[in-house]
Amino acid sequence: MSQGPWSHHHRNAGVADDIDFEIKGDDLQFVEIELDPGESAIAEAGSFVWKDAAVEMTTVFGDGSGGQGAGFMGALLGAGKRLLTGESLFTTVFTNEGRGKAKVAFASPTPGAILPIKLDSVGGTLICQKDSFLAAAKGVSIGIAFQRRIMTGLFGGEGFIMQKLDGDGWVFVQMGGALVERELAPGEVVHVDTGCLAAFTPSVDFDLEMVRGVKSMFFGGEGVFFARLTGPGKVWIQSLPFARLAGRMLAAAGPGGQNRGEGSVLGGIGDLIGGNR
Repeated sequence: MSQGPWSHHHRNAGVADDIDFEIKGDDLQFVEIELDPGESAIAEAGSFVWKDAAVEMTTVFGDGSGGQGAGFMGALLGAGKRLLTGESLFTTVFTNEGRGKAKVAFASPTPGAILPIKLDSVGGTLICQKDSFLAAAKGVSIGIAFQRRIMTGLFGGEGFIMQKLDGDGWVFVQMGGALVERELAPGEVVHVDTGCLAAFTPSVDFDLEMVRGVKSMFFGGEGVFFARLTGPGKVWIQSLPFARLAGRMLAAAGPGGQNRGEGSVLGGIGDLIGGNR
């Protein structure tokens, strides 16, 4: 395998399959995962690009974390986690049923970067935008992170929903545009546009803050809220969230494509409640 910007070739004993992978491309990236016999990767529907014939596809109920031996309740638990993130109830599992190594490739549906994270290197949990999961080694579970304290009245008691990835293996998250990683010191605070907040580690304190100066709601084209992140921990910021890209494309499409752009107050709040921002 040629060395791409990200490649990984080493294995250790753990719960998750410790897969080999390589990320290719610049602005439109895809991840190529090499599976040993019996190893599996899970992926979001619609991200599959190609596979060697030895790799078999199975659709599982939930995120596959319930496991075959866990019985119906285990499967249901995995499904419940997926249901709450508003995603499809089903996940596709790709397993190498052959005798030699075999590859499978997944791509992000939008222009941007694919970030590989070994979950045990960030304490076993990553919190990210709810549509950012692309693929993972089997043994990673997909749940939800309720940011409950956040202006619950505004969000109908739901809080601000994000995705929570748990496990010790590799997970691949898709980010829009260019990606910045910030390491926050204890007490260090950064303000991020809610749509541009891609992911953070659980040690980071997340809250929302109203943008100061009401005028910005009407004229700035920015959202009504910042995400306020307080260290210690890591934060990943994306320069082009998909909602923003879609909004610009709709606006460019003219009167036919109604622009619920970021600048409109209702659009901004509606998107935030819908979890698009």
